[in-house]
Amino acid sequence: MITVELRGLRVFGRHGVREHEQRDGQDFLFDVDLDVGERGTSDRLEDAVDYSAVARAVQELSDAHRYDLLEALANAIADDLLERFAAQRVVVRVTKPDVRPGGLEGVAGVSVSKP
Repeated sequence: MITVELRGLRVFGRHGVREHEQRDGQDFLFDVDLDVGERGTSDRLEDAVDYSAVARAVQELSDAHRYDLLEALANAIADDLLERFAAQRVVVRVTKPDVRPGGLEGVAGVSVSKP
């Protein structure tokens, strides 16, 4: 099983439950694990999943709609990546790097896994 992995994709978006999040926007970090079977073992680019196309899809999907909840954003991206890249499984992690959960150091985020 080959897994295409993208880590720390920084994407500006207008997601969140607070008015200023929707209005002003903020950066989000995306991690994606996309299980693509044996695609790429032939060493031919046309047989593999282009990780740049996966990154562009994440950006496009984040831009296409404003979500209140990170859960909904991650779920929509997971569904689309499964279909678009004919993947066997996907894990999408979304974090807000500039949020201080409960006023403490750290990040807030969610993870969605779909077969």
